[in-house]
Amino acid sequence: MSSEPPPGSGQQPPEDDPFRKQPPPEQGSGSPYGAPHGGAQPPPYGGDPYGGGSYPSDPLADSGRRTLARIIDMILVGVVVWLLTWGFGVSEYDVDADEVEYGKSFAQSAVAAVLYIAYDTFMMAKTGQTLGKKWLKMRVANLDNGSTPSVQTMLVRSLVLWIPFAFCCACIWTAISGGVSYFDKPYKQGLHDKAAKTVVVTA
Repeated sequence: MSSEPPPGSGQQPPEDDPFRKQPPPEQGSGSPYGAPHGGAQPPPYGGDPYGGGSYPSDPLADSGRRTLARIIDMILVGVVVWLLTWGFGVSEYDVDADEVEYGKSFAQSAVAAVLYIAYDTFMMAKTGQTLGKKWLKMRVANLDNGSTPSVQTMLVRSLVLWIPFAFCCACIWTAISGGVSYFDKPYKQGLHDKAAKTVVVTA
């Protein structure tokens, strides 16, 4: 005789019963970030930098447009550097019998570094935009929350970009630092962006 309880007896079926009703799966259990399988991975610096939803809320700026904006800014500041060094009569200093003119070169480099760093730092800490970026409708934003970077953040970004440019590698360093954004994924960051944890988005 079978030992199973008759139908309707009110007893629970055994745990290993294959017909026992299973609880429904929890919503969103496929991803710890609430995104479906195969969706975008969370950003690396501690959560969605735009405060929820898909990243980013503003599309990342095209690297070609970034390069064009940088060229515009370099021309604008370069003209000011030339006018200042010419207007103040930056002199040449002969340091040995071969008349190696280090003084003028260093002075021009120092003026260029100060002006480029000041230009980038204070303009972008205010609005996230230099003139070149404003004309081409882009802005620099913090990676972690999408806000306009602070003066300290922009100073780090500017130092990484302009100190090697002014005193060492000039356009070669600018091409390397900015050129990384053409290949970087997923945020199209240049080396200076990585140092400051910033991104460039359309405005």
